[in-house]
Amino acid sequence: MREQLTRETTANVYLVLFSLSVLLNIFLLCQHFSFHSPSRPSSTISELSWTRRAAAEAEAVAAISCSGHGRAYVDGVLDNWRPTCECNTCYIGSDCSVLLSNCSADVDSGDPLFLEPYWMQHAAKGAVVLSGWHRMSYSTTDHFKSLELENHIRLLHAAVGNAITDGKYLVFGTGSTQLINALVYALSPENTSSPASVVATVPYYPMYKEQTELFNGRDYEWEGATAKWRNSNKTNFVEFVTSPNNPDCLLCDSVLGGSSVIYDHAYYWPHFTAIPEPADGDVMIFTVSKLSGHAGSRFGWAFIKDENVYNKVSNYLQYNSMGASRDTQSRIFNYVKVILAEIGSNADIFEFGFNKLRKRWQRLQALVNSSSRFSLQQLSPQYCTYFKKIRDPSPAYAWLKCENEEDADCAEVLMKGGIISRGGTKFGSSTQYTRLSLLKTDDNFEMLLQKFKPLVASSDENTSEISSF
Repeated sequence: MREQLTRETTANVYLVLFSLSVLLNIFLLCQHFSFHSPSRPSSTISELSWTRRAAAEAEAVAAISCSGHGRAYVDGVLDNWRPTCECNTCYIGSDCSVLLSNCSADVDSGDPLFLEPYWMQHAAKGAVVLSGWHRMSYSTTDHFKSLELENHIRLLHAAVGNAITDGKYLVFGTGSTQLINALVYALSPENTSSPASVVATVPYYPMYKEQTELFNGRDYEWEGATAKWRNSNKTNFVEFVTSPNNPDCLLCDSVLGGSSVIYDHAYYWPHFTAIPEPADGDVMIFTVSKLSGHAGSRFGWAFIKDENVYNKVSNYLQYNSMGASRDTQSRIFNYVKVILAEIGSNADIFEFGFNKLRKRWQRLQALVNSSSRFSLQQLSPQYCTYFKKIRDPSPAYAWLKCENEEDADCAEVLMKGGIISRGGTKFGSSTQYTRLSLLKTDDNFEMLLQKFKPLVASSDENTSEISSF
């Protein structure tokens, strides 16, 4: 009897162990396939380990209240080991709740913070977590360039319809700023007694002049506005064409036919302008700062048709910086994926940006038009192939003109009224003009309108109408 009981007990133990073994193998197989399945590229939350701390820290800092007038950042200044708020212009205090009196509206820079709310609304999609050993090498999948990022950038242009990229090489830069001089260098003749003349049409983006003069290359020199060269027999030009233009946001083309042309399409995206057709220049510059708003990431790219020009630009970038940051490329890769995935949806960044800038433009335009003291550039509704309809203007900048003779220096007029703008002479134009950025925070734009109203009212009697803007 005892032996039979022992045999049954032993059999039961083996059965239990066998069952546990089967269950353990099933569990391990599930773990294996759930982790490696292409349809599930990431682990579930319960499986996270080393990313938990980074995620918790990022969310804790993002949750710090700055009264809606500032932001806290993981790398911000610490107070008792806690990141502090960095306040928007004209706001101060530990939580940015105090509005300064007599503070000027700063609309000088093109800081694209108008897109910050978009990424806050899509926090999970925009978040990026990288391991401590991520891309430690100098090289990545294509020497200094991420092949997958290149592929996705080409896909984005095809989806938006703003550029033809087939048959063109692609280079990455530390912002489009780095690419400006790289391309001037690459397009200039070597070993010649006649350096290339670098030119642009007024009003032009100041960086073209400032960089060309700063680097002072022996193969090129700044020669100013295209207007003085239209009837010249000279052909050795490097012409910058900004389209849409900065500062007046008009679509532009080359003035000096036959010259080497650098098309700067930083603003050729549907939130800034109608896309009538895809751009197809031999040299075209783009930047993530105006695509997604991530100006601080310092990332730009250029499409180049000619192989020799591409090789010269690549050499320039290698000796100058050894390529764009690999961490930055990983971050931009994620943003481009998000933008691509949301095209045509309720979370389309171009729809979001267009609506915000259109409303800002309409409010400012109505205020300016209520007075004869100032005027703005003329922009008309235009058919857009991206939105597949006629769309209203939504410019990045207002190119303001002071119409009165006594207001000879428009930037100075605005400065006295508490508005910091960028004067027309910076763009090769006259002091009658000044540029107002519409790209910054909501706080910044509201302050601009508040400061602008008295300037308009001082020249007209219809103050009751002005107060409604």
